[in-house]
Amino acid sequence: MMKHVHGGNIYDHRNCVDFSANCNPLGTPEGVRKAVQDSLNCLDCYPQVGYLPLKKAIADYEQCSADEIICGNGAAELIFSVCRACMPKKALLAVPTFAEYEQALDSVNCQVRHYELSEDRGFVLDRGFLKELTDDLDMVFLCNPNNPTGILIPCELLKEILQLCRKRGIFLVVDECFLDFVEDPQAHTLKSYLESFENLFLLKAFTKRYAMAGLRLGYGITGNRALLEKMDRQVQPWNISVPAQAAGIAALSETEYVRQGRRIVFEERKYLTKSLEEMGLKVLPSQANYLFFRAPEGFDKKCCERGILIRSCGNYAGLQEGWYRIAVRTHEENRKLTEVFQEILKIRS
Repeated sequence: MMKHVHGGNIYDHRNCVDFSANCNPLGTPEGVRKAVQDSLNCLDCYPQVGYLPLKKAIADYEQCSADEIICGNGAAELIFSVCRACMPKKALLAVPTFAEYEQALDSVNCQVRHYELSEDRGFVLDRGFLKELTDDLDMVFLCNPNNPTGILIPCELLKEILQLCRKRGIFLVVDECFLDFVEDPQAHTLKSYLESFENLFLLKAFTKRYAMAGLRLGYGITGNRALLEKMDRQVQPWNISVPAQAAGIAALSETEYVRQGRRIVFEERKYLTKSLEEMGLKVLPSQANYLFFRAPEGFDKKCCERGILIRSCGNYAGLQEGWYRIAVRTHEENRKLTEVFQEILKIRS
């Protein structure tokens, strides 16, 4: 496996503006901060096992049943627990994609096969993927929009994949954590298929939507109740802390915050894309809250020296050094980033 590296390592780069982690550019909502602060009065108590109030709040938000929901210590915990619950022997990944899928599959000794997304085709998942859905597969992970590319899976192809997976007995996990920053998320979610497809599991997270990465809170939705029971047995009973439960409930009422965050992302994504293209950089047409681009090797180190932390993607399966990812942040921060890029590339503004 490739070296396990993440963005967001501000602890080693405290003087940098962090463009390496893809969270809501508005930062954590004040209502969430207050809920966490108020929860400190309950730190002498164990967290509520089963976290029913949180599940009910999520169910209201997602318009589904509370018994279709499972929460985790970040979406990452759910990736591992679904693998332990299903114990797949062979799985398929479209690469490059989020590293945790392969790490979790490797943890249960699952053989992983890669379907390489083509740079020539813009890293878009194509119909050739359907031919890879063979009878010997147990599990498929997909990220929509994909991380690190920001590219959405064509809607009709995604539905064909879901149907073919059911026909061939393959369990499909679709990570929708970044759909919150797509202009029409309802057109791309598979939520309406959960009741009729027991082989489907959707991953969601508070991390990106509400900038709550440090609290670690994610959730999954599936119509497969038997699977949820198995997953529950894979984690210790107090995996969602008191502050995380309080923060999650408070966050789900932050509708105006989400609306404003989306507006900023849509505006600033256009600004950053145009700016990077004008510098001669190859930028993919991302539909998420981050951009994926090619630049000279060592570009991330030069950025870091100038107070900008970006994500090198050279450790992703299917990629080489020279590919990078940046989060879409506020206009002032994005302007600073473009100035640093121009300085490194020796471009006069």
